Amino acid sequence: MFPLSLLALLHLYIGWRIAPQLPGLATPLLFVGLLVLSFALIPAAFLGRRARDRRVADRWTWAGMLTLGLFSMLLVSTLLRDLVLLLAWPFALPSLAAPTALAVPLLAGLATLYGLAGARRTARVRHVDIPVAGLPAALHGFSIAQITDMHVGPTVKQAYVRRVVDAVNRLNADAVAVTGDLVDGRVEDLMHDVAPLAALRSRHGTFFVTGNHEYYSGAHEWIAQLSTLGLRVLSNEHVVLQHDGATLVMAGVADYSAHHFVPSHRSDPQRALAGAPAEAGLRVLLAHQPRSASAAADAGFDVQLSGHTHGGQYWPFNLFVPLQQPFTAGLHRLRSLWVYTSRGTGYWGPPLRLGAPSEITRLRFVAV
Repeated sequence: MFPLSLLALLHLYIGWRIAPQLPGLATPLLFVGLLVLSFALIPAAFLGRRARDRRVADRWTWAGMLTLGLFSMLLVSTLLRDLVLLLAWPFALPSLAAPTALAVPLLAGLATLYGLAGARRTARVRHVDIPVAGLPAALHGFSIAQITDMHVGPTVKQAYVRRVVDAVNRLNADAVAVTGDLVDGRVEDLMHDVAPLAALRSRHGTFFVTGNHEYYSGAHEWIAQLSTLGLRVLSNEHVVLQHDGATLVMAGVADYSAHHFVPSHRSDPQRALAGAPAEAGLRVLLAHQPRSASAAADAGFDVQLSGHTHGGQYWPFNLFVPLQQPFTAGLHRLRSLWVYTSRGTGYWGPPLRLGAPSEITRLRFVAV
């Protein structure tokens, strides 16, 4: 959570730059009132989770997170407005102060509504073909349905999980991969919300790896719970799949940061592949964070499937993802390794998606 002092300063900055330029008497007062309400509600998104009644806690989280989304749009719009005014200053143009000030709350409001609609709709299926040199004929067309970063919690519930499961099952994939950050909360609070995952269907089953948020939420408890739902948890290990006479290795590593929470869970692609059959026609690694890719390439994997980035989730925050991760979204090549980074099947924090739509990914391997 933002320190309250910084949060207050940012609200004051927006009010100072915008309110005096708004027309009439009522409009500036309404805008200041909105900022006061925003400053009060944003901390509720975090403090409200302490409520004993989960429904009450979820309502506070909803209100605070939606307000945080609106605030972030107001802040970005105000910064952009100041940039426009600075660039226009040398040209002695007619005053842009009043019209641009009015544009800030209008654009921020529209962006919030549009982003909310994008976040709350069921993720759409994205079809991706991955060319693999030397792929055995029996594995040509092998498909994996990937879901990731659903963040089941205060604002993502059972109904959404069920819709995602139905969409995945319609793909008739050969395997399903859940690449972490499935939950934001404790097993006792969310076990019913994730229960629909037991209905996932594919030829070879469903495989899961931990993300960083599983470690915030009790990784050991979640690993045990998801195992009861039929998800095979891969923690620095692999399984060998026999598919129409060909061999495929499906491996998984714990989250890149897991060792900070559970030292024995240190992410290790080399260990995940140890003992795998040398004749395997395809080696796939499930790794929550794209930055596992370098170690995966060193280990000898052909493909890595990741999430974590949300594709940036909403502009302009996608511009900062490359500061931490090598890939933001989509299919990329790292030496001999293909890395696919999903934009995520849900969202985290503010219920906003702008320029980074959520996805359920159907990945198909093709021979070249």
